[in-house]
Amino acid sequence: MVTLGNLSQYAALAFTLGAMVLLVVGIARNDFRFIISGRRAFAFTALFTTLAAASLTWLFATDAFQVEYVSSYSDRALPFFYKITAFWAGQDGSLLFWVWVLSLFAAAVAHNTRHELERRPTPFIYLVMAGCMGFFLFLLTGVTNPFDLLSFTPRDGKGLNPLLQNPGMIFHPPTLFLGYVGFTVPFAYALGALLGGSPDESWLRKTRVWNVLSWVFLTIGIILGGQWAYVELGWGGYWAWDPVENASFIPWLVATAFIHTAIIQERRNIMKVWNMVLIVLTFVLCVFGTYLVRSGILQSVHDFGATGLGGYFLLFLTATALLGAGLIIARFRTLRTEHSLESYLSRESTFLFNNVILLALAFATLFGTMFPLLSEAVTGNKVTVSQPFFNRVNTPLFLVLLIITGLCPLIGWRKASASNLRKNFLVPAAAMLAGLLALFVAGIRQVYPLLAVGLSIFVAGTIFQEFWTGTRARMRLTGEGAWAAFPRLMWKMRRRYGGFIAHLGVVIMVIGITGSYAYKQENQATLRRGQTIGVGDYTLRYDKAGKYNDRNREVYAAEFSIYKDGRYLDKVRTQRRFYINAEQPTTEVSLRSTLLEDLYVTMPAVGQDWTVTLRVAVNPLVSWVWIGGFVMVFGGVMAIIPRLGRREVVSDAP
Repeated sequence: MVTLGNLSQYAALAFTLGAMVLLVVGIARNDFRFIISGRRAFAFTALFTTLAAASLTWLFATDAFQVEYVSSYSDRALPFFYKITAFWAGQDGSLLFWVWVLSLFAAAVAHNTRHELERRPTPFIYLVMAGCMGFFLFLLTGVTNPFDLLSFTPRDGKGLNPLLQNPGMIFHPPTLFLGYVGFTVPFAYALGALLGGSPDESWLRKTRVWNVLSWVFLTIGIILGGQWAYVELGWGGYWAWDPVENASFIPWLVATAFIHTAIIQERRNIMKVWNMVLIVLTFVLCVFGTYLVRSGILQSVHDFGATGLGGYFLLFLTATALLGAGLIIARFRTLRTEHSLESYLSRESTFLFNNVILLALAFATLFGTMFPLLSEAVTGNKVTVSQPFFNRVNTPLFLVLLIITGLCPLIGWRKASASNLRKNFLVPAAAMLAGLLALFVAGIRQVYPLLAVGLSIFVAGTIFQEFWTGTRARMRLTGEGAWAAFPRLMWKMRRRYGGFIAHLGVVIMVIGITGSYAYKQENQATLRRGQTIGVGDYTLRYDKAGKYNDRNREVYAAEFSIYKDGRYLDKVRTQRRFYINAEQPTTEVSLRSTLLEDLYVTMPAVGQDWTVTLRVAVNPLVSWVWIGGFVMVFGGVMAIIPRLGRREVVSDAP
């Protein structure tokens, strides 16, 4: 299988380079025979990368420790599920996974465009995708080969990092990669349109599903990463503005801006330059995130350390950025349109302001992430900015973004009238004021929580008002009852209402984030059997502890009784794990989760006399963060479900 994997990688590279040559010749000679041959080569690239991926999976499954990569990330005691998913646990396998997915996407694009070869941009689309595949295949075959052999065969492997032996972390990297790789397709279409001399809105229509689906995968990856950090790292939170967390969040922000601006171009045929800049920037930032993880320039619990690939990624990053910028400048006159915004009080303007805020958030996050390098270059000292900086800078921007999200459905296209604004604002504004009054009476006095929850109520009010208005209109037209009209309306106009559902998910997440950060309570103490620790309304009593072996780890477990307001609720068990092949032990989190709050328990230390150090926190509304993320993803998926048999009408919601 080692030989098959190696040969498959080289064959994939050969077919990719062959495709590039054929495409260049076909474009230069305007000869479709060469272009067709180049397109067909994509299928062989996909076939051979699939064989390489299958070979590496088989090597993990069969404990082939003579392979350096397998030996580094697996051992005999590792559960089979983690052996298979160790495929992407390290640098080499993750790059193979990346190019495998990219080759499948490229083959799908080649198949879907097989009847569009006469269109000038199509061969250029192929060429861009082949160039991206060629870069990653060059790395795999020439720099960091997952099939490299050791000079001997060890009896056992080094094992998988204990922090990665968690279901959330198993699915977090591949979903992020699917998002990163997915944006290669609209990037290729955009550059194809620029190179082909026809940068109209057709490339946006053809890539809309790719745009939203890639955004959905990126969203899932970020949420799973937060959930993994929450249940595995043991520090009590889910987002710490870590450099690698930021590396995925920054392109997500820009991609979100791009999806919104694309709607304006589809509907009004304006903002073409914006869309070209945003999709190039999204792709470049996806590559930047990969560079950040593999360069070792910033320290993170998530990164691969200094892998030696940083220079290659920096070169590829620079080349793609310069190519995109150069083509946009060269085609600037073609991209300009005669139309413009007719009024600042219009839906187009709210979308534009929305994007300005999203880009400001992306820039602020990028600046904070890279500040240690900037400070070292200027002063010689690496100064790291931490969570307070990001919260202080980004929180006001997020609040402004919430305001715009609420305003958008209330304002019409082109120019809104004062009477319609008064009518549309009445119910959401009344709901917000009532919510603020209720919060104030309940004792909430902090400014940011009041603003965040109040604005969330306002945005939710605008969304539900849209649902109700649309349902009533359908009821009048069809005579259906509300229970029949509402789901049929949602299904018929799923692109429009899918966007609103995604916005509702954002609202739910904002409420969860606000509650969990502003009203968190925690305590820590060292306990002997029978002693208690209190936090908020909870009291935990240390009952018993013990030690046992479980496969590849030694486990110290302790059990505690939970009381709330003096009433017994339940038992909670937490663990301290020592893995055979790992130097550092892990602290396993125990959760008692409800819609209102999480009781979060970890045991950072166990003494020889069975005294335990216990850390307990009450995290309000954390479940709302995960629910909101699910609602966002559901809305995104709903928005791209195709209409069979009819051409879809462009809607006014993302």
